[in-house]
Amino acid sequence: MPPNSSPYNQTPAQGVPQPVPPQGNPVMQQTMQIPGQPAPQAAPAQFAPQPTPGPVGSGPQAAKPAAKNPNSTQSTLQLSEMRDSMVIMNDGSFRAVIACKSINFDLMSDREREGIEYSYQNFLNSLNFPVQILIRSQRVDIGPYIDKLIGIRRGQDNMLLGVLMDDYINFIDALSQEANIMEKSFYIVVPYFPKGDAANLVEQGKGFFGKLFARPQNVVTHIDAASYQKAKDEIKNRVDSVTAGLFQLGVQSMQLDTKSLGELYYNYYNPDTAVRQPLGNFDNMATTFVKKAPGEAPTGGVQ
Repeated sequence: MPPNSSPYNQTPAQGVPQPVPPQGNPVMQQTMQIPGQPAPQAAPAQFAPQPTPGPVGSGPQAAKPAAKNPNSTQSTLQLSEMRDSMVIMNDGSFRAVIACKSINFDLMSDREREGIEYSYQNFLNSLNFPVQILIRSQRVDIGPYIDKLIGIRRGQDNMLLGVLMDDYINFIDALSQEANIMEKSFYIVVPYFPKGDAANLVEQGKGFFGKLFARPQNVVTHIDAASYQKAKDEIKNRVDSVTAGLFQLGVQSMQLDTKSLGELYYNYYNPDTAVRQPLGNFDNMATTFVKKAPGEAPTGGVQ
């Protein structure tokens, strides 16, 4: 065989077995075995370092570091806290919510309708601050109502009234399954901006799309006592002005307290869960807790 020639590049002869190229670790292919010593073994496959998979042809990829501050659901909310029947937003502004009862406008006469329209026009013109009118539709859960009827039916001794109540219960149950019974709620949101209403409108007009697609960040709102008391007084004056204007329309209204605000936001952000699991009364919730007793901790072993 001439030098610098490989037996694997020669043309195989017929009937002659050809040598098989070595398999396994390429480092072991160049290691010479010393007589009298055992042959070195390759490292097990399970202990061999495995590169991180990546795109085809890109080679081993380094593992990506975990995010230090992952986004949370609370970072997407625009409110900071609720206190004294007000909602404090992340930007330091305040909100008050007024719940309004509806009136049947269709059953009124033409003269009454004109009076309501003129009163509503005067109400809007009398406001010197912006307001938001919110109409919310929510599915009504009539399960408690049916349970109440069933309880009354069990205590009914009159056979004829019992048959009529059974028919009525079956009718209400079938109606709730075939149609979605909706309930509409009406609210007026009264805002207060410490920097002024006009300055807030200018600020909202700047970079609208930038704020819309911006990455949410955790914001800490700091408000001093003087600014908070001023906002509280201004919110009260604005709420009184709105409720007085609604009274001229014949609309009954009431400002939501802190508990009612929590229920409103809970129902708004959890429309499906709120029907099955309504928010309970926190005043009736109690639990035992353990606190540290005064004095020094005992020392020594167990007696």
